[in-house]
Amino acid sequence: MRIFATNCPLVLLPGYMLDESLWDEVVPLLQWEAPVHRLPLSPGATTEAIAHSVAQAAPERFVLVGFSLGGYIARKVAELFPERVAALVLVASSLEVDSAERTKAKQNAIRALDPSTFRGLSMGAIAQSLHPDRRGDRELVTRIREMGRRLGYEALVLQSGLQRDGIAAASLTCPTLVIGAAQDPLRSARETRELADAIPGARLDVIEQSGHMLPLEQPEALVRAIAAFLHGQKSAL
Repeated sequence: MRIFATNCPLVLLPGYMLDESLWDEVVPLLQWEAPVHRLPLSPGATTEAIAHSVAQAAPERFVLVGFSLGGYIARKVAELFPERVAALVLVASSLEVDSAERTKAKQNAIRALDPSTFRGLSMGAIAQSLHPDRRGDRELVTRIREMGRRLGYEALVLQSGLQRDGIAAASLTCPTLVIGAAQDPLRSARETRELADAIPGARLDVIEQSGHMLPLEQPEALVRAIAAFLHGQKSAL
């Protein structure tokens, strides 16, 4: 499923309490000929600081793909370094910011945890983020939980406290694809549409039969969507 021959490197950003292994199925399907960089959402205590860390680790010019929380960071990178982002793909992301009530609820939930016994997000919460047909897939749920366990309690505190406001959308200038999942319980169709509508010239693609975890639930469909978009951007790459 090779996208096309390109000298433009690819940068992939994971989501909330997920590590670079999120992309294990996606990367081989892409068969990207230029270097592929799977970067973490660190270091940094703000979206801007993390965006600077991404830019520092990334090549001079690149195609940027951000999943969920990584989509917020990807928009911040494109805002701060527009000349370096050749094209932008936002997967299962949103414009939404946490309300004061939700921020407080997150903080209370974190305080209730024991850092010494943290083993990742709860199996129940992870299962509820998936397509209904995959919620009983214990292997998949455990794999997602293991990513959070490897990141650890400090990453949970940091990522849960990130402020998601003040990130550009209307001022972005690079070619942009927004990809949503039709059965995503975390990011509604309205949110996905609002994100695409907010970015000038952005294209929207919705993948069926998937919950929030598109790179793990529907990697082939995700790659097809990215490939179709980037084929139309050859001159920019």
